[in-house]
Amino acid sequence: MLKGILSISGQSGLFKLVAESKNNIIVESLDTHKRIPVYSTSKVSALEDIAIYTETSDIPLKDIFKAISDKEDGGSAISHKVSTNELKTYFEEVVPDFDKDRVYVSDIKKVLQWYNSLQEKEMLDFSEPEPEEERETEEPASTEE
Repeated sequence: MLKGILSISGQSGLFKLVAESKNNIIVESLDTHKRIPVYSTSKVSALEDIAIYTETSDIPLKDIFKAISDKEDGGSAISHKVSTNELKTYFEEVVPDFDKDRVYVSDIKKVLQWYNSLQEKEMLDFSEPEPEEERETEEPASTEE
């Protein structure tokens, strides 16, 4: 679901990985559809690699998005521009045990902004991928006695 979706420091919005070369990657803005090169000096984060700190472990971003989607019945989340208290209250409803010392309001804003952007573009698919049929490893039952 989040494979190939990137956040680039210093650039607004999200990007889709288009191509890779020796010195850079080519990305396409999800908003403008404009393609740009991104060099190794840029800080690039793949959304599928991002997790949110909780009191007990880390929760992958896709699971946070799923929780928001469940809360909103597949609709949009609250705006990332609401007050700090509203953001914290909302996020606590979605992730009750998030680590309040390590998850900042700026992180919550990004998560909500990303969710709303992907939801608006209908890029959030929470259906489980079809598992490849597992080969039977059990020996066939013997009819000999």
